[in-house]
Amino acid sequence: MSQDSIHQFLLPLTEASKRKGPNDKIVVSSRVRLARNVRGLAFPGWAKKPERVKALETIQPAVESLPQMKKHYAASMDQLSSLDKQILMERHLISREHAAKNAGSGLVVNKEESVCVMINEEDHMRMQALRPGFQIKEAWEDIDRADSFLETKLDYAFTPKLGYLTACPTNLGTGIRVSAMLHLPGLVLADQINQIIQAVSKLGLAVRGLHGEGTSADGNVFQVSNQMTLGQSEPEIVERLTKVLFQIIEHEENARTKLMEDKPKVVLNQIGRAYGVLANSHSISSKETMNLLSLMHLGVDLQLFPNLERPLVDELFIMTQPGHLQSLVTDKPSTEKLGAEERDVLRADMLRERLAKVSRPVAPPAPPADSKAD
Repeated sequence: MSQDSIHQFLLPLTEASKRKGPNDKIVVSSRVRLARNVRGLAFPGWAKKPERVKALETIQPAVESLPQMKKHYAASMDQLSSLDKQILMERHLISREHAAKNAGSGLVVNKEESVCVMINEEDHMRMQALRPGFQIKEAWEDIDRADSFLETKLDYAFTPKLGYLTACPTNLGTGIRVSAMLHLPGLVLADQINQIIQAVSKLGLAVRGLHGEGTSADGNVFQVSNQMTLGQSEPEIVERLTKVLFQIIEHEENARTKLMEDKPKVVLNQIGRAYGVLANSHSISSKETMNLLSLMHLGVDLQLFPNLERPLVDELFIMTQPGHLQSLVTDKPSTEKLGAEERDVLRADMLRERLAKVSRPVAPPAPPADSKAD
């Protein structure tokens, strides 16, 4: 099934922001991605346009027949506008590299936005399963089912000695990339984040920014993923990353607790300032908005806001990004692409409106006198 507009197909943000998962105060989402190629077809980087088109025509029907794609959106990348691609990227459904592709590359995504397959990105297929919160194992099971199904439809490029053949040697073998998106404001405020990144890197894992390799950790959001794809089985890689993620979650929880014990006024001041700027600005950039929303998110987690729920903050995280902002005005007659200054004004207008009824953060109640004596 294909739709006229990706805007009409994707989940409304009010609905998407209410999705919950284990440990979702810290783990925003879990993702498992597999890279696969089809024997006999030139790899995308080498293929001429007719060969890429042929590969897309071969692969897309197989992907659309996946049980998880009962309700899905499918399109060739040249059918999507630059705004469509920007929105898909902001929802982490496609990579920056795939957004730059045109004819001969495509996308299939299901209604729940939980399974998405990029066709002719760096490999013939980059298939990913996404889940809210800490659900690495469940995401692996989702994509493993999809992979097993597709392997009955397509002849994968595979050798017993090397495993699955991929365009980049770093994906050779299992072709698996397991990652979690973590919100770590406590470790950033406690000035411990660099220690954590160094420790994780020594374990052979990668720490990246919000949109992957080469991007900054705006909003205190970090992606942690495996780097090795050869020499271990997929379940072993999933298990290894799971253990490390549990440790990072524990460090973040400890950092938040220690900050509230040692510097409650400093924390409240930072969160109060973030609320003040977001609720009263008349022009604000995307980056500043994400960093301040991160502090408000922390304030909600620490129960400092009397009447603010996390779904609103999560919704604003996505809605204030450039593509989603542009989509708010695209349907209006004579509205052209907004410039950066226009977006900053529109973003501030929306934030003031959405936060108008949110009360300012307040200090947590003082601990009982008996506990002080201890």
